[in-house]
Amino acid sequence: MEEKHKLLILYTTQTGNSLDAAERLGREAERRGCDAAVLSIDELDASRLPHENNVIFVVSTTGQGDAPDSMKGFWRFLLQKNLGRDWLSGVHYAVFGLGDSAYQKYNFVAKKLDKRLLDLGAKAMIERGLGDDQHLSGYEGALDPWMSSLWNVLYQMNPSLFRKGLDIVISDVKLMDQPKFEIIYHNVQEGHPGVSDGSDLNSMALQIERTRSMCPGTVSHNKNRPECFLQMIKNQPLTKAAYGKDVRHFEFEAISSVIKYEVGDVLEILPDQNPAAVDAFIERCGLDPESYITVHPRKSRLHLSSMDPVKLKTFVELTMDVMSFFASAQHEKERLQYFASPEGRDDLYQYNQKERRTVLEVLEDFPSVQMPLAWLVELVPTLKTRAFSISSSHSAHPNQVHLTVSVVSWTTPFKRKRTGLCSQWLAGLDPQRGVHIPVWFQKGSLPPPPPSLPLILIGPGTGCAPFRGFVEERALQSRSVPTAPIIFFFGCRNEDNDFLYRDFWLSNSNQGGVLSEEKGGGFYVAFSRDQPQKVYVQHKMQEQSDRIWKLLGEGAAVYVAGSSTKMPADVFSCLEEIVAKEGGVARESATRWLRALEKAGKYHVEAWS
Repeated sequence: MEEKHKLLILYTTQTGNSLDAAERLGREAERRGCDAAVLSIDELDASRLPHENNVIFVVSTTGQGDAPDSMKGFWRFLLQKNLGRDWLSGVHYAVFGLGDSAYQKYNFVAKKLDKRLLDLGAKAMIERGLGDDQHLSGYEGALDPWMSSLWNVLYQMNPSLFRKGLDIVISDVKLMDQPKFEIIYHNVQEGHPGVSDGSDLNSMALQIERTRSMCPGTVSHNKNRPECFLQMIKNQPLTKAAYGKDVRHFEFEAISSVIKYEVGDVLEILPDQNPAAVDAFIERCGLDPESYITVHPRKSRLHLSSMDPVKLKTFVELTMDVMSFFASAQHEKERLQYFASPEGRDDLYQYNQKERRTVLEVLEDFPSVQMPLAWLVELVPTLKTRAFSISSSHSAHPNQVHLTVSVVSWTTPFKRKRTGLCSQWLAGLDPQRGVHIPVWFQKGSLPPPPPSLPLILIGPGTGCAPFRGFVEERALQSRSVPTAPIIFFFGCRNEDNDFLYRDFWLSNSNQGGVLSEEKGGGFYVAFSRDQPQKVYVQHKMQEQSDRIWKLLGEGAAVYVAGSSTKMPADVFSCLEEIVAKEGGVARESATRWLRALEKAGKYHVEAWS
């Protein structure tokens, strides 16, 4: 039988945040002399769970209460009816969830897992922790106090887990010789059989797959090799130039393979980084950009023989999102150690998150920091793909995919100009240049509706993106089969400045289009700043409450997309009022009715920060 772990930390992630949180828990355990193993939940044979004594689960919730892909097999195993009520009677556990309180099913996976573990006889060490993307410090705002309580409880349960006692924390400097990853340098030439120059699409895909498979932070759902490459064919501003907000319509064409997606799907893009920033980072860290390397876990070299080397500069470009933790100058070390402590969390937020300092800027602020590449690989954030709702119908554009993107830019409190990496890069692309863009298609939170399903769509701002695809598809379907009506509520600031896709919506709401009132549908716009009193989509919904209630009575599904701050909750509250008023029931009954609608798969939300 395999040896049980002293402390097992299991994570399940879709975007990488739970991995980051789990690795932080592992590092903090190490600093207290507690041996901990950090594993993705799909790396553990679920039948072995009863043989573990202390298990920490770090789990994220995706979409509308869904578990990440890596957890689905584990969850199916836990739901087996033949598992008795004492199956986990010897297991002590703790659950920390990562979620977003803007969603109705906030941290739903963590809550479900907690309950199921209790049902199977496991004993909770502490109350589950719930991290919230809406907190100023993100999930870490809840993780810090929860982790502090966890170490206290673990120590009270079993002091022998901590080799030097709870209060003796091993210095980070003493752990510096223990990075989890090892860098092997290779003496190879450009013509080496294992070295790809990326000169064609296949070798580009191979190079991305090879490089990102070495990266410790890449998520494991087939993210290493691009599904295909796209080429931009249109870069069109949707907002007026002097408006101050830049929203763009992008069109892409597949160049490497036939693309396939459904309305409601998501396109993930691996963006290019600023070449000057990459070069400055490499120079600041004293690295040789032309050297060839392989990166692998220090504890295992089993797969080294199958790994081909990649150029160091390529590794940085494709995997490292160009924070630091170590300094040799005493005043810098003290400042960094303070930032790393729970007491320094607010100041760290001011210094880092609020100012959005890049890795390069942090290193330049602390000139005594000299970190080996192995530590940089472990500590520099991974370059992640960026996800965008697809705003086209594949049926209407067989070899194309369209996106509606707000180009992110802002000024920090200290007047630093900041931009979103991917959106700014896309906005700067010239369709004539033929840049090859690596992409992956993923299922979103908005399932494609059949033509017979009536729809109530609410999508202010760029939330209209997926619904452009919905309307395109239904307009195409209406030429050959009877289709159900669609009511769409759109919102923006000004009719003149940011009425996104104005002509498209109006053409589909006139002359018998799928959004026309004569077809049972409707298109209603809220211009929030065009009058003294602000008007939002929920005000327009109230005006059409009878029509919404009628469609709901006909079996309509509700789809909501847009900003994750207040909008989804405000829309749900508005629908509660409409159901209570039109149905003649109490507000509590209206809430239960909408929850039943959600449970039946007829209330969907896709929101982003």
